[in-house]
Amino acid sequence: MIQPILFILCLLVATYIFVKKIQNIRRNILLGKDKQLNDRKKERWLVTLKVAFGQSKMMKRPIVGLMHFFIYAGFLLINIEVLEIIIDGISGSHRVFMDPLGNLYTVAIAFFEIVGLLVIISCVLFLIRRDILKIPRLNMKELEGFPKKDAHYILYIELVLMTAIMIMNAVDGTLSSSAKPISQFLVPIFSGIETHTLHSIERIAWWIHALGILAFLNYLPYSKHFHIILAFPNTFYSKLEPMGKMENLTSVITEVNLMMDPSAAPPEGYEPPTSFGVKDVNDLTWKNLLDAYSCTECGRCTSVCPANITGKLLSPRKIMMATRDRIEEVGKAIDQKIEVNHDEKNLHTYISEEELWACTTCNACAEACPINIDPVDIISGMRQYLVMEKSAAPTELNNMFGNIENNGAPWQFSPSDRGNWKEN
Repeated sequence: MIQPILFILCLLVATYIFVKKIQNIRRNILLGKDKQLNDRKKERWLVTLKVAFGQSKMMKRPIVGLMHFFIYAGFLLINIEVLEIIIDGISGSHRVFMDPLGNLYTVAIAFFEIVGLLVIISCVLFLIRRDILKIPRLNMKELEGFPKKDAHYILYIELVLMTAIMIMNAVDGTLSSSAKPISQFLVPIFSGIETHTLHSIERIAWWIHALGILAFLNYLPYSKHFHIILAFPNTFYSKLEPMGKMENLTSVITEVNLMMDPSAAPPEGYEPPTSFGVKDVNDLTWKNLLDAYSCTECGRCTSVCPANITGKLLSPRKIMMATRDRIEEVGKAIDQKIEVNHDEKNLHTYISEEELWACTTCNACAEACPINIDPVDIISGMRQYLVMEKSAAPTELNNMFGNIENNGAPWQFSPSDRGNWKEN
């Protein structure tokens, strides 16, 4: 009974820690402004099936997309195998699904092993891309420190988990003389070893795999690989309007309408705005913050950004990473009951004006993102704050604003001269 008790304790502790962190992240996301995204549900489900489940955007780069699909499939399948591990761990049984499923179980294990091998191969290839080939978008400045280590940790964890499964199956194959498609090649390693030693090896591999899964579960919320979970709701709440469409600030529209018609009554419950644009993360919508937590840090957005390609400071990936770092900082302050001073430090502390004004709003980043994250929405909101609150637009824009105000057009000539071109 010692093993079930130990496993139940580990499972309860891991579940408690995970749920607590998820609650904090949910609280952080809901610090953002409300945004209604429950319309067109049929269309949203189709987007989710295509982009999140179908990996359609990943497949635009077929080789990498295929490797990612193997790891993705491995993650989905391992959840089936995890169910058996949890039941075995709680009840003290061994491969509880074996007898009820019969031959189907043998087929399933064989299939899992093939997928497991593909996961191992994919992880090794991803490590080669990062550390030997040094793909540029995977070795940029914003990835220095933890983000780069994080990518390696996940790949190492995947390798350990899959290797543990292979060892478990190989030892079981040695004990039962049953061959499995991949682990059978490991069986000679264990031949000649005494039975009780083989049982010990199998148990050690089982515990490494079981505890590894629980550790992985609690590492996810701190990692870019949290997208494994958040990719699905994030794609469901994708922006369905054309990418180039920008939303006018409702508060500005209302204020202008009231100014143009002094006799008009303000809408019921209307309160005059105290600020415009995005100063800090609490000025973003909850969807912007969900985007930030969902970011995979893959860098596809940055690799197609024309500003970044031409040497500008802007990196859409860094925008999302900075937003996530800031909302985490605000969340920790709330946990510690520290008042957040948005004037002293805010999102603009993390993202410079040079980065914001380098954006062409072409939406190439949003188009390239595998899970429909929209960095441009955050950039546009922050630029609105700079213009409307700080009057900190570049000189070229300020000149244009002056021309529009004085001449009713972006050009520096009087409205009365607009027809002069006909005389030439």
